[in-house]
Amino acid sequence: MESLSAAERKEFEAFAVAIADNARALSLPRFRRPVDVTLKGDMSPVTAVDRGVESMLRDRIEHAWPSHGLLGEEYGATRTDAEFVWSIDPIDGTRSFISGWPLWGTLLALLRNGQPVLGLLDMPALDERWIGHVGVGTTMNGARCVASTCERLDAATLYTTTPDMFTPDEWQRFDRTSRAAYTRRFGGDCYGYGMLASGHIDAVIEANLMPYDYLAIAPVVQAAGGVITDWEGRALGLDSGGRVVAAATPALHAALIESLAKD
Repeated sequence: MESLSAAERKEFEAFAVAIADNARALSLPRFRRPVDVTLKGDMSPVTAVDRGVESMLRDRIEHAWPSHGLLGEEYGATRTDAEFVWSIDPIDGTRSFISGWPLWGTLLALLRNGQPVLGLLDMPALDERWIGHVGVGTTMNGARCVASTCERLDAATLYTTTPDMFTPDEWQRFDRTSRAAYTRRFGGDCYGYGMLASGHIDAVIEANLMPYDYLAIAPVVQAAGGVITDWEGRALGLDSGGRVVAAATPALHAALIESLAKD
């Protein structure tokens, strides 16, 4: 697993925090205000806020780290073969944002040689921010947080954002798995992963995600003691598929992977 030195962690975290603050300053004043919404080619909504936040973040990164690569939801990929690549999701949960629901966030990740090593999950409307450094730890608003100790599926609280993200085959596998849990809940977008890192819930299973949806999440979950992979148990990176399973403990993760496996 790639890692950062202590000096690199300090420098990159300070930069990520600064630009996340800038992103909040752009997005939060527009929340629960009239905003024009258009549909992208995949019929997902996008607003000028999404585009404005990503443009600002890309400009800041390009100015500070001109050799670094960029991957963003709205403006695509640049230099993703570089040693360091930043992943940006300016408004994760645009449907929540445009409907006044506070569970939308800004996601930033730093990858080194294709592996996420630093993740920032910011929830502007809630004033909550998780920062995860792989191999070091995760904080929420500056305080260390850790995942729960849940090891059994029948004791787990399991979340996913929406049933609409699954194909019929994926839904059958998710439905079977989630019904075996203690409880299952829907909604949350990126917020569920923050709740997992803080020990409030135990698992998240999702599909049809893009790299910018999960690259920032992975360090947050891992550094809090959790496990996050694709449905086959493989580590997440730039080229992972869209199916993600996150769990508070290795034992729970193994139970989820086993249950999600095709018959």
